[in-house]
Amino acid sequence: MFNQTPTMDDYRKTLKAREEHVRESWVKAMEARLVREELQKCYRGEGVNSYQNCKELAETYARMIKENKIKGYTVIETPSE
Repeated sequence: MFNQTPTMDDYRKTLKAREEHVRESWVKAMEARLVREELQKCYRGEGVNSYQNCKELAETYARMIKENKIKGYTVIETPSE
C-alpha cells in the first residue's frame, strides 16, 4: 500500500547503475566510430573495388549502428510492464 522511501544505499545503487549504463553505451558508440573510420580507410584504399572488398566492414558497421545507439539513463529506470 505505502511506497517505501528509497534509502541512501538505494540511491547510490541507482546512480551506479546509471553510470554503468551510460559508460557501456558510450563504449559501444565509440566501437562503432572506430569501425566507421576503418571503413572509410578501406573505401579510400580500395578505390573502384571498395564495395566488394569492404563489404564485411560495411555490414558490421550497419549492424553496429542499429544495435549500439546511445540511450540515456532514463531508459533503465522506466518500469517495463
